Amino acid sequence: MEPHRVLVLNSGSSSVKYQLLDMRDRSRLASGLVERIGEETSRLVHTPLAGGGAEPRERTGRIADHDEALKAAAEELAADGLGLDSPELAAIGHRVVHGGLRFSAPTVITDEVLKEIERLVPVAPLHNPANITGIRTAQALRPDLPQVAVFDTAFHTTMPEAAARYAIDVETADAHRIRRYGFHGTSHAYVSRKTAELLGKTPEEVNVIVLHLGNGASASAVAGGRCVETSMGLTPLEGLVMGTRSGDIDPAVTFHLKRVAGMSADEIDVLLNKKSGLVGLCGDNDMRVIRRRIDEGDERAALAFDIYIHRLKKYIGAYTAVLGRVDAVAFTAGVGENAAPVREAAIAGLEELGMAVDASLNSVRSSQPRLISPEYARVAVAVVPTDEELEIAEQTFALVSRGDAVSPVHSDN
Repeated sequence: MEPHRVLVLNSGSSSVKYQLLDMRDRSRLASGLVERIGEETSRLVHTPLAGGGAEPRERTGRIADHDEALKAAAEELAADGLGLDSPELAAIGHRVVHGGLRFSAPTVITDEVLKEIERLVPVAPLHNPANITGIRTAQALRPDLPQVAVFDTAFHTTMPEAAARYAIDVETADAHRIRRYGFHGTSHAYVSRKTAELLGKTPEEVNVIVLHLGNGASASAVAGGRCVETSMGLTPLEGLVMGTRSGDIDPAVTFHLKRVAGMSADEIDVLLNKKSGLVGLCGDNDMRVIRRRIDEGDERAALAFDIYIHRLKKYIGAYTAVLGRVDAVAFTAGVGENAAPVREAAIAGLEELGMAVDASLNSVRSSQPRLISPEYARVAVAVVPTDEELEIAEQTFALVSRGDAVSPVHSDN
């Protein structure tokens, strides 16, 4: 029997998420999370999914580093008869946040590829180092197995230069790799494709605005299956209002804070990335809490919600102009999939653009892709649950199954 399992690893700065999938039927065999790595209160939660009905298992106590975290995850998988030494394991797929322009597709990880990912650390200092650590640990555990990098930025490499370039001195921009890269690419790719399926069409036939709304949030304009614009830029800070990130802001605010408030670059970085967005506006970044506060008459929560929605509407309108024709708007991720008031408010007033939401359809909770627009609406409005782990597994398995295991690597120049 040919190997048919893929282990997906998402290594964060202090956490590791993992899923093991059987690519014959795309079923999940197990999943888990190791969090607070390096702390005394480390925690591993492992959920066996094969066969159904099994209860999650939990470990607590210090897990010193990513090496120990992955070994602990491997032990849990082995306890279910799903060990990493299994001949059924075809590859390990790694989420890598930043691939720059050099990686426009899933790529088998070689020493050269790993060096290129390291070179991109300056433009993804919070994410790429953790991704690299996870890769190296997995390589040590299974040096004989193909390890594949799937990049958050890859889906957005199809953006035209007019969308990707900032209007700053070209030589300076090129010397320091300053351009718009975009993120959440695996989600945007998956959701835009699933939205086309929901409409009974191929991705090449439809233009979709994807709204990935979680604690991090991004929008994309996808024309015929190709990203032509996205809201995040050089880093995941640009664009929509997020849980703790400001999104779009006048860059001169940073100079003002340095000159007038005496803040350092690091302090401004923390302010914009961790103390802004919804949490900066009202003290909460959980949309459920914010909506409850609004119902109780909290004016700060109401203003935060209004600012969040205003930014969303701006992007929907802008991307409608970019695409020229919009066939669907798709909401996804934690807020997009679960917060009906956000969907309703974001589309309200856009009837002239052919968009509307049916209140009864919008109120339905489901884990399945579904339309929430009335039949008369010219533009379909959909809720499409994202599945980044499955997308990573799909791309990983497709690459290693081709036999040559070669992916395009493009020059930054």
